[in-house]
Amino acid sequence: MTSGNTESPYDRVLAKAGETAPIGACVAYPCENSVLQAVVEANRLHLLKPILVGPAARIKSLATEIGADPDELDIIEAPDSHTAAQRAVQAVRGGQAEILMKGSLHTDELMGAVVDKTTGLRTGRRISHAFVMAVPGYHKALVVTDAAINIFPKLEDKVDILQNAIDLVRSLHVARPKAAILSAVETVTSRIPSTIEAAALCKMADRRQITGALIDGPLAFDNAISKQAAETKGISSEVAGDPDILLVPDLQAGNMLAKQLSFLTHADAAGLVLGARVPIILTSRADTVRVKLASCAVAKLLAIGRREAGTVGEVRQP
Repeated sequence: MTSGNTESPYDRVLAKAGETAPIGACVAYPCENSVLQAVVEANRLHLLKPILVGPAARIKSLATEIGADPDELDIIEAPDSHTAAQRAVQAVRGGQAEILMKGSLHTDELMGAVVDKTTGLRTGRRISHAFVMAVPGYHKALVVTDAAINIFPKLEDKVDILQNAIDLVRSLHVARPKAAILSAVETVTSRIPSTIEAAALCKMADRRQITGALIDGPLAFDNAISKQAAETKGISSEVAGDPDILLVPDLQAGNMLAKQLSFLTHADAAGLVLGARVPIILTSRADTVRVKLASCAVAKLLAIGRREAGTVGEVRQP
């Protein structure tokens, strides 16, 4: 989190999300104290109206342990984590909730239910992951994508990954997000394919195949984050020094970048899955309650944005 008295990007997101009525969220298998604590707190803060999917007796026992009233919980019975994932997705498909949240089950179990071709939540858009990061010393929330789902995305995949992230940032009331397409260098060369893809993405934005953002790339990380570094190298860019989004070349680069920011700068990283019919909150057991709440708040704002645009249950195409 940011140091001193400076307001964190998460504070702003939580405040904005708390201004509106809570949104229904199906929580798949919330059978661990920290998950249930976050869900109960999200309900108290009017972020979410949770529907808990899992073994009712176990969930009620955990609720008693953390000081919550088990009789106030809305529970859909599911005997195990696999069934909970399926029933949570089914409830979302049935319109009972506009958000899906991972509980204490494995990510693969939840995502397996999400991507099922018959009963899942897929759309025409490729599913991707975004970390919404609060980085000490950086002046706003920073989205890093994709660091968790798409291993070696092709150019067409990156179009969807980038559009997913743009839609997310716009839901946070940023009218025209700035996206930096990262590579190892800022010049285009056939020896580094990600530089060619970055240049192609910028031209695709010019042709409105990607919409809603100001995009520049390829940019090395220093040029993307530091205006001075960019100017030193003779780069004139409205994105340099002020990006909302960092699109990484592949999962390996993104995962390393996100974890370096987390462990070296003590950045917080709220996680969301995008490109499905609804926002999916994908948190880690190691996340603090505050990070889980930030994930809930971001998902709520995205769900509200899609509701206002008339795209609930689908993904708007550029």
